[in-house]
Amino acid sequence: MMSGIRSANTKPEVRVRSELHARGFRFRLHDRRLPGKPDIVLPKWRVVVEVRGCFWHRHHNCRFATTPATRPEFWLTKFAANVDRDRDNIVKLISAGWRVAIIWECVTRLTDITPEMDLLAAWIRSGGQNIQIPELLHETHAGNPF
Repeated sequence: MMSGIRSANTKPEVRVRSELHARGFRFRLHDRRLPGKPDIVLPKWRVVVEVRGCFWHRHHNCRFATTPATRPEFWLTKFAANVDRDRDNIVKLISAGWRVAIIWECVTRLTDITPEMDLLAAWIRSGGQNIQIPELLHETHAGNPF
């Protein structure tokens, strides 16, 4: 079962790439020279876009971030390692001068993601600091490095 789970070119990632391309952005994919091989790299803007699965990367308070009932200890350990690795990679990217955007899978499941992608495009052009879509409003948790 797990062998069928892809880490690159997932449906959410392809949807975000398509939306960015339609807005005129050009990018590189999975640049191995950067920490964590980010999903989308926009060198001109010095921006990295990570499209994260809510289940695997533990989107806080998301209905898709469930924990399987079988072997919960195994899953909690695995999820914690994913979150720690994500946080470490983001810290390394920011330290290297990259701006980071995290797009959660639940956003890409919406029928119309135009407002979210317009927000992302405006953020890229603005030169603003790091962003998560959807943004966590008045929440902090261990998995959020921003």
